[in-house]
Amino acid sequence: MGFFKQRKNKVFVVICVLLVVTFFIPTPYYIFQPGSVEELGSKVTVEGGDKTSAGNLYLTTVLSLRASNIYYLAYGMIAPHTDLRKVVEVRGDMSDEEYSKILDHMMTTSQQHALVAGLRAAGEEVNVKPNGIFITSILDTSNAKGKLNIGDIITEVDDQPIEKASDFLDYLSNKKAGDAVKLMFNRNGTVKTETVELIPIKNSPNQAGVGIGPEDQYTVETNRTVKISAEDIGGPSAGLMFSLEVYNQLTPGDLTKGYEIAGTGTIDMDGNVGQIGGIREKITAVEKAGMDIFFCPADLLDGDTNLADVKDEVQKEGYNVKIVPVKNIQEAIDYLEKLAPKEG
Repeated sequence: MGFFKQRKNKVFVVICVLLVVTFFIPTPYYIFQPGSVEELGSKVTVEGGDKTSAGNLYLTTVLSLRASNIYYLAYGMIAPHTDLRKVVEVRGDMSDEEYSKILDHMMTTSQQHALVAGLRAAGEEVNVKPNGIFITSILDTSNAKGKLNIGDIITEVDDQPIEKASDFLDYLSNKKAGDAVKLMFNRNGTVKTETVELIPIKNSPNQAGVGIGPEDQYTVETNRTVKISAEDIGGPSAGLMFSLEVYNQLTPGDLTKGYEIAGTGTIDMDGNVGQIGGIREKITAVEKAGMDIFFCPADLLDGDTNLADVKDEVQKEGYNVKIVPVKNIQEAIDYLEKLAPKEG
């Protein structure tokens, strides 16, 4: 009898140990769920602008977290309005730190683009100055691996100032694989230099490159101070709604007309709206928050699916929010200006 009791106790201990161990074993998945719907008047302040409005403009977010153990993964498999995506699909082979830098850069760039698009739509003067290239990725085959980091900002090549990615590529067009270039760059406020040997560019055997993903970095000069407080939000998808809030504070009248208006979409400095991720989770969050209107990117190119996904989710779940696809900020402004004020 004692033998069986001892064996039972050992089995119990083993099970407990296994449960504890599996709690700390991460899975290769992220969980995505409907996030928050956040009012923008408290996040955006335009110098000389008017925040008085009968309704509100809102950005939308997606809640994302790493399925850090099999229990979170199991929850993600059964929870409603939840999507599981492999880590490699979300961030490739980037580390947590690199991924965080990319998200911060996307949000900063998104705010710059929204600022420019919103001010220009309101007739304000904006001066945009390129001031280097931000490194968004580094190829495994690049000789810059271990010398440059994602998030570094290149400002010079061979002692020549570089303002834009096009300048950088033009300079390298006269080089060949095996040539070396000296790069000056800014890393977290510290200026550094490294010499990097160029590699052949895939599908372009006669061209050489560093093997990085370059993206233009800008300084934006305006006649007004605009403060955007969104430190806890990453990514570029709030661009359209930031630009509408800037426009609404600067122009006469009330663009909201008493409606609760949410939306999503990237935006460039010319006011063009682009596709985003997590659109199904966002429309669910918007419906739950009781929004009247939801702006989403129009599907314009092959492979664009934001509008199709939203329509599918609305039909499948029986949502009541009004869906308005737009391809630029002006379409959103025109739609709101034609609206009759909300009754009640």
